[in-house]
Amino acid sequence: MKLLKTAVKNAVLESMERILHEHKDELLLANQKDLAAFNKDDQALYDRLVVDDKKVGQMIQAVKEVRLQEDPVNKEISKKHLENGLEITNKTAPFGTIMIIYESRPDVTVEAAVLAFKANNKILLKGGKEAYYSNKALVKFWHMALDEHNLGKDYIQFLEMDRTQTQAFLKNPDQPLDLIVPRGGERLIAFVKEHAKCAVLVSGRGNNFLYVHPEADWQMTKKVIINAKTHKISACNALDKILLDINLPDYEGKIQELARLLKEHQVSLVVDEKVSKSLPNEERIKENSIWQEEFLSMKCVIGSVANLEEAVVLINENSGGHSAAIMTSNNQVAQEFMDAVDCAAVYQNASTRFTDGGQMGVGAELAISTDKLHHRGPLGLKQLVTNKYYILGNGQIRN
Repeated sequence: MKLLKTAVKNAVLESMERILHEHKDELLLANQKDLAAFNKDDQALYDRLVVDDKKVGQMIQAVKEVRLQEDPVNKEISKKHLENGLEITNKTAPFGTIMIIYESRPDVTVEAAVLAFKANNKILLKGGKEAYYSNKALVKFWHMALDEHNLGKDYIQFLEMDRTQTQAFLKNPDQPLDLIVPRGGERLIAFVKEHAKCAVLVSGRGNNFLYVHPEADWQMTKKVIINAKTHKISACNALDKILLDINLPDYEGKIQELARLLKEHQVSLVVDEKVSKSLPNEERIKENSIWQEEFLSMKCVIGSVANLEEAVVLINENSGGHSAAIMTSNNQVAQEFMDAVDCAAVYQNASTRFTDGGQMGVGAELAISTDKLHHRGPLGLKQLVTNKYYILGNGQIRN
């Protein structure tokens, strides 16, 4: 793929910022069509679908922030001069063509495209049918920006496919395909992994845990839990499981206080056998599979553990590998926890809601990767490149 000059890419992005501003009303009208056709029973998905003035402003800001970031392509990673005279340089290079499959969230249509384009990739956008009109409008805006600078529309493509057509495309794409990012639930991820013929980078489910250690600051703990659980239930970085150490001072009193606080915030509770002794009126865990469930709702499990090691085992066996937190004033214990927990982001004394490209200083993100290759955590601009070796010689042959 031809490498575009940074100035050209930035000019396209500047045009997109202007077009988003000038055509805001057109986008809002398209979004109203999507909202009118949506079943509001799924509150989490509905929340992700909404586009308003604030969201348009965030889209514009996301494009601007990527435009102002350094171009990640063709950067030297390493350079070596070998004894045989070969000069070997390793540089960053575009992936090529990236496909992203996602539900709802029209802002992904902006963030995914701006990141892929600035990193000199083509991107295929397969959004959900619930955001059809919003996504069509946004892709139209992208094509307007590309056309202003005499670039082909194939850099940013909108795929209008149903499930059967998507399956067929994954098995036999009609163009080169280098990477697929399924951004959704486990069913979507399994579907893509089953049928894809190229690399798949998983943007995994949340199902995030928080462990309350005996040396936790209780007032801080309550504040963090409420934020992580209730701030935005539709986010993959929301909290679903709370583990209280049985050695916590006034263990029973704290469980009861936490339960009251969560219920004041309209959070329904499910508790394990140990906790149910302190909260006899709350629903008991019926199936252990609930420990692996991502709720995306005002629902939370409260469980008990005997120590740090038990908390780590429970988290590693059940979490989505996204985010986990420990509440403790003991820094050594916190370090042990963060080293042992197998998640993309681990926290001491802070809400899991910060696992987000913008909040972590990465900027706009394509997804939160829970894979370990080639990158884990927020997939920002710098993560949307691979590498290539350039070897310069003067006739060397291998003996």
